Amino acid sequence: MALNELMNYINGEWTPSSSGKTFPDVNPANTDDVIGTFQDSEPEDICSAIDAAERALPSWQQTPSAQRAEYLKRAGSILKARLEQVSAALTREEGKTLPEARGEVQRSVQVFEFYAGQGLLLTGETFPSENPNTFVYTKRCPLGVVALITPWNFPSAIPVWKLAPALLCGNTVVLKPSSPAPWSSQLLAEIMHEAELPPGVLNMVTGQGGKLSNALIADPRVKGISFTGSCPVGKAILRQAAERGIRVGLEMGGKNPIIVDEDADIDLAVDLAVKGAMWSAGEKCTATSRAIIPDTIHDEFVRRLIDRVAALRVGDGMDSDTEVCPVIDHRQMDNILDYIRIGREEGAKLACGGKRLTAGNYDKGFFIQPTVFVDVKPDMRIAQEEIFGPVLSIIRVPSFEQAIVVANNIRYGLSASLVTRNIGKVMAFVDRIETGVIHINSTTSGLEVQAPFGGMKDSTSGYREMGKTAIDFYSQWKTIYLDAPK
Repeated sequence: MALNELMNYINGEWTPSSSGKTFPDVNPANTDDVIGTFQDSEPEDICSAIDAAERALPSWQQTPSAQRAEYLKRAGSILKARLEQVSAALTREEGKTLPEARGEVQRSVQVFEFYAGQGLLLTGETFPSENPNTFVYTKRCPLGVVALITPWNFPSAIPVWKLAPALLCGNTVVLKPSSPAPWSSQLLAEIMHEAELPPGVLNMVTGQGGKLSNALIADPRVKGISFTGSCPVGKAILRQAAERGIRVGLEMGGKNPIIVDEDADIDLAVDLAVKGAMWSAGEKCTATSRAIIPDTIHDEFVRRLIDRVAALRVGDGMDSDTEVCPVIDHRQMDNILDYIRIGREEGAKLACGGKRLTAGNYDKGFFIQPTVFVDVKPDMRIAQEEIFGPVLSIIRVPSFEQAIVVANNIRYGLSASLVTRNIGKVMAFVDRIETGVIHINSTTSGLEVQAPFGGMKDSTSGYREMGKTAIDFYSQWKTIYLDAPK
């Protein structure tokens, strides 16, 4: 399939959109590099995908879970064999460095392998009955047709960690990837096709988010929606879906703090803050956005951090020397630069970076200098709102107690990190921090496939992704009272 003729995937076939229109997918490091054109689909195409998913549902949900798991195992093996190819494609499409892309694709392989291993573990429970002739037990069943609406920042891992448990539980799927990075989902559909997934079990439709997402949410045949993206869009999806009372899982980002205790190894803390804030150009929902530092070590921490950030190498993710990649597109770049302007207007001090990089190799890409603000007040917009770029705000506090108060005084609650040698403070932090993911002496951005992932407050709708917990979202219970015949 030529890269300039990439299609939707509906009912096991590559299908053009009903509009006949396409849109380009462009390398953020070099806008002259057009990866391909993708279908600019219409709600009619979503309807066709749901048609296919609905037709495939009866057979798929009757397929034993162990057999459904075999398709996941097969897909994981194919992806593992193509890891270098898919990683290079991801870097070219989304921008992140090649080592980071390899890590993401390897995570996708691990997700397939993990859920393939759950094929014989979709168990129910048995219960004692008041009646000696009654056997009471439960079993899981699928929701039905589910919609997966995925973002551009992890274009391989997030679609896979939604798709794998959805399929394992017997659901059929319509996948709507983000327009800035559809190629990785295209490659995923190709892999599932090669794994011989039955037609209609997975369908993928590309195009602009609003009209396609609205069509998915409004269709009465869709019984569940999993969305990862911005808080405003997620809340709008939740309001619309509430009209139908369907299950909705939202992962909506964060404003993640790293707290550095006064007894911490400062070099370790600087390393964790820089990696958490600047790797992947800060385009992670778990990226470190705030560093909350006590008075006693503030100045030394800032000095060492600025030296480190100023030395970071910005460039094309395919370049082995690159540490900080471009941001995804012009709109995101403008949004980040606008927040940098807002920070200066609010009175924060720009200590490092703050500009778009131009000239030479930077001229045709979306490159922003890694940026650090100091003298940031907790109520400033740059300390409260998700920027989603390589921008770190440093907040000075008088004590560990106040650091936790500042960390919690925000609408989000996804991830937080504490750097300390004090086990008492670790226990206090774990008990009192209002986030769904907690790191001790590591960055805010790490996760593992076997553990639940998700946040609190405005970071979530309450469900978790990853691990066995994701199975709870994609399945529902039946309770059976079995009486012996008289």
